[in-house]
Amino acid sequence: MSTPFYVSPQQAMADRAEYARKGIARGRSVVVLQYTDGIVFVAENPSRALHKVSEIYDRIAFAAVGKYNEFENLRIGGVRYADLRGYTYDRDDVTARGLANVYAQTLGTIFSSVGEKPYEVELIVAEVGAAPEDDQIYRLPHDGSIVDEHGAVAVGGNSDQIGSYLDQRHRDGMTLAEALALAVESLSRDTNGSDRQLTAEQLEVAVLDRTRPQARKFKRILGRQLTRLLEAESAATTTTDDPSDEE
Repeated sequence: MSTPFYVSPQQAMADRAEYARKGIARGRSVVVLQYTDGIVFVAENPSRALHKVSEIYDRIAFAAVGKYNEFENLRIGGVRYADLRGYTYDRDDVTARGLANVYAQTLGTIFSSVGEKPYEVELIVAEVGAAPEDDQIYRLPHDGSIVDEHGAVAVGGNSDQIGSYLDQRHRDGMTLAEALALAVESLSRDTNGSDRQLTAEQLEVAVLDRTRPQARKFKRILGRQLTRLLEAESAATTTTDDPSDEE
């Protein structure tokens, strides 16, 4: 009889983590930034049917990278949790922190389970508040841990490089056009440092806009509105950099 092959628990967890990280890194990145009137989500995603960014509840949105079927199941579960909690208690009782805890429990259980592979996903759950200081952004890696983020965050792809780029350039009080331009600049950077040109057709953009009069703050930015925002900031940057404007 052959001797069973032994793998230490630490090594098994390290192997599962490496497996999940490699799967997540193969996907295109998503970035989330705070701006004056809310939170903007920007993903490199040419598909108009398979969304990486979605609404969960009135003031809460969800972004994900990795395997679509896995994070879509999590999104649907989050919508059901939010609807049930809002109906049972009160709509104000549905919070991003509560939803992040639910996702953390699910991801943590799956990650530590020997009977199934870990989910190859990384999530962002965000809630827009009445003021910028009340905004909440939570990042949930594959192992179910929760990271409280502020300002800007990137997941998937070369997220470390993109996150560093955002940290150096993001500031409080940015307009939507400025935040969108920064997000596109960060997504356009390849791992070798060169820049690509991303068009409106290659982007999925949505916002949680605190200034919207209705309870639901989520809105997708599509078509001509997205093109106008991208062109407006590009024109402003060109005007600022044009030496002919200087006396």
